[in-house]
Amino acid sequence: MKEATRQAFGKALAEAAARDPRIIALDADLAPATKTDETKKAVPAQFLQVGIAEANMVGIAAGLAVSGLKPFASSFAMFLAGRAYEQVRNSIAYPGLDVKLCATHAGITVGEDGGSHQCVEDIGLMRMLPGMMVLQPADSVEAAAMVQYLAGVQGPAYLRLSRVAVESVFDEGYEFVPGELRQVRPGRSIAFVASGVMVRECVDAAQRLEGSGIDAAVYNLSTIKPLNKARLDEIVNAYDLVYVAEEHLKAGGIWSAVMETVDAPQKVKSIAIEDRFGQSGSVAALMEEYGLSAAAIENRVLEDQRASLAMGIEQIAMAGIRRA
Repeated sequence: MKEATRQAFGKALAEAAARDPRIIALDADLAPATKTDETKKAVPAQFLQVGIAEANMVGIAAGLAVSGLKPFASSFAMFLAGRAYEQVRNSIAYPGLDVKLCATHAGITVGEDGGSHQCVEDIGLMRMLPGMMVLQPADSVEAAAMVQYLAGVQGPAYLRLSRVAVESVFDEGYEFVPGELRQVRPGRSIAFVASGVMVRECVDAAQRLEGSGIDAAVYNLSTIKPLNKARLDEIVNAYDLVYVAEEHLKAGGIWSAVMETVDAPQKVKSIAIEDRFGQSGSVAALMEEYGLSAAAIENRVLEDQRASLAMGIEQIAMAGIRRA
């Protein structure tokens, strides 16, 4: 099945709201795009449209949480993590309120909307906030499972969702387990630790690498914060090389978090957006341009393998010269 995570989020939130009258969906004039209009259709009394006022929406969500309700506030990542950041910090994270921030249209896969609407720094912004859980599903199946999970837990959380449709990684009936880092493809040579849309790209890249004799494993890192240190160390220790793949800036993102966490950071490489903003273009063209497509990932791994081989040959030659 090929579906955007925002699509599954909308349906799952409507179902959760129908089961729990405390759940309130809030939207800032983007309901058809964020899919919170599904809640409006299912349980209109549990839907609040605040208009183009994201900061106000966050403040309203905080007030609802203080009143004992369970608000799910949704907008584009650029607006929720960008425009409303001060309110998220001071009104939700600082008091530790039970507000779920559901950001759609994250990353460069927004496509033609361009750099002003492509939020590639939101993971960094949100994971810096004390007590803020940060989640990103690999596909629509996991997105729905995450909504179900978030509806049943207390505390602030940021759910990062995508506009683009991706092929399913998980089967129906999948249960989200925080911090699990589930293996989605076995392998023995190298490993990809990927998040969001990058999980499918890495699975496709791993299949392509088979032709070059590289057996690559893929792990789904969907709990960005808190990270499971024990599981990450287990993965890093099992392979000679681990690539962290994310549709986000390298600085401050998932790779940064992993490097801060694991005991052997020298074995971890980054596949991410370097020090650049996004730009307008098709999703396929942008993923290729920023080195995030399956083909680009394959080329990156092969280049690293060639560089490593050349370095090994040079070291052997230098050792021979010294002995002579």
